[in-house]
Amino acid sequence: MSKARKRILITGAAGFLGSHLCDRFIKEDYHVVAMDNLITGDLRNIQHLFKLENFEFYHHDVSKFVFVPGEVDYILHFASPASPIDYLKIPIQTLKVGAMGTHNLLGLARVKKARILVASTSEVYGDPTVHPQTEEYWGNVNPVGPRGVYDEAKRYMEAITMAYHTYHGLETRIIRIFNTYGPRMRLNDGRVLPAFIGQALRGEDLTMFGDGSQTRSFCYVADLVEGIYRLLLSDYTQPMNIGNPEEITIKEFGEEIIKLTNSSQKLISLELPKDDPKQRKPDITKAREILGWEPKVKRAEGLKITYDYFKTLSKEELFSGHRDFINGNK
Repeated sequence: MSKARKRILITGAAGFLGSHLCDRFIKEDYHVVAMDNLITGDLRNIQHLFKLENFEFYHHDVSKFVFVPGEVDYILHFASPASPIDYLKIPIQTLKVGAMGTHNLLGLARVKKARILVASTSEVYGDPTVHPQTEEYWGNVNPVGPRGVYDEAKRYMEAITMAYHTYHGLETRIIRIFNTYGPRMRLNDGRVLPAFIGQALRGEDLTMFGDGSQTRSFCYVADLVEGIYRLLLSDYTQPMNIGNPEEITIKEFGEEIIKLTNSSQKLISLELPKDDPKQRKPDITKAREILGWEPKVKRAEGLKITYDYFKTLSKEELFSGHRDFINGNK
C-alpha cells in the first residue's frame, strides 16, 4: 500500500449509497475499509472490488464496538436501514445504528484523529411546515409514530455528532440526504422509484398513496456522491442539504415511469401512511455557495440508466419481497 494513500472507513458499504461511495473513493486512490453487517446490504454491490489491494471488507455491526487496525484518515457513516420496509421491520436495529453505532464511530474517529461525515436525511424535517426545507428549519417530527424510529435516530445522530465536534473538537461533517436513486437500489424496499419500476416490470398497476399530490425531489446517485465527496473535504461543519431541488408530484412521477417503461398499467390509489411527508424539496443554497455543487444529471437521463439496470435483474429478484412492499405500506 502506498504511504501517501489515505485510508477511509465506509460503513454500510454493501448498501446502495455505500457501494457507490466505495467506487468513488477507490477511483480517487484511497484505501477503502468497507464495513457492513449485511442486514440490508448485499455483497454483490461491492464484489467487483474484492480483488483490489486497496480494498478490504469487515462483516461487522457498528452498533457493537468498532475496531479498525492501522491509521484511518476519514470515516463515512452510512450504516442504517433507509427504506420504510426496512425500518418498520427492524425498528430497534434502526435506532441502535443511529445512536450506538454513531457513538462508536465518533469514538473511533477521536482515537484515530479522523474526520467523520455522518449520513443524515431529509426525514429530520418530518412533515415540513416550511417549504422548501432550509438547514435552519428544525422540523415537524412525530417521535412516537411509525416513522419516528428512523427520523429520531437521524436527529440523535446529528446531535451527538455536533456534541463531539463542540466538546472534543472532532472534525465532523453532517449531510442531509434527499431522495436519491440509481443502479443498485433494492427493487422492493418500499421507496417510490423502485416500487413503481418493479410494478411496471411485473405488469402490475402502480400504487401511489393518497391522491399522489405529495411531492418529492429525486437526485441521481452520481450527483449525490459528488456532493458527499466535496462536503467531506470542505471546512463546513454545520448540516448541509444535498439533493435535487426539482420537485415533482408522486402522480406526475408515476406517469413518467409508465411512459419510460412503455407500460399499459395505470396508477391506483392506496391509503396514505401515517405521518407521510406532504412535501420534499431541498434548499441547496449552501451547497451551491460553499461547495460549488448542484445536480447535473437530468431526471430523464438518470431514470433511463436506473430502468436499464432493473431490467437486468432475474425473475426471482423481480418478484422477491414485493408482497412485503404491498403489505408493509397499507
